[in-house]
Amino acid sequence: MGGVKIKSLVFNSSLDSRKKLMTILFWINRKTARTEGCASFLLKKIVTQNNTYTPEDPKILKLTNDILEDILDSMDKNKTLKFEINMGKEHITAEIEENILSITTEHNSEIEDEIIEKLDLELNKKYPNICESFKPRVTSTK
Repeated sequence: MGGVKIKSLVFNSSLDSRKKLMTILFWINRKTARTEGCASFLLKKIVTQNNTYTPEDPKILKLTNDILEDILDSMDKNKTLKFEINMGKEHITAEIEENILSITTEHNSEIEDEIIEKLDLELNKKYPNICESFKPRVTSTK
């Protein structure tokens, strides 16, 4: 059973905040998809230094320009960010504080290990490996 112990990664990345964010969200999605298949990747809650964002039923929470700017501002100021994500039956909590990423899953702790292991590699690359088709799925097209 996951969620018993938080898995964390201390990273020293030269990536800008936007690339860090997209890399983290992409690999959470990718590694969770191994057990949850093609279930939708749903941002259920985002907590920044200034706001808490949740979807307005029945809408999906997407990273609008305003939300994205708030997230990036929090990252640039080393403030704590929290993401609650659902994918299939898995519930994932990700927290970013300064250069520490913490991941907790509700059902499958192996996903936590896989996410941390992959991000340990990707966050230290100059050009992290993320699929370009992922960005439009989590960001607003407006």
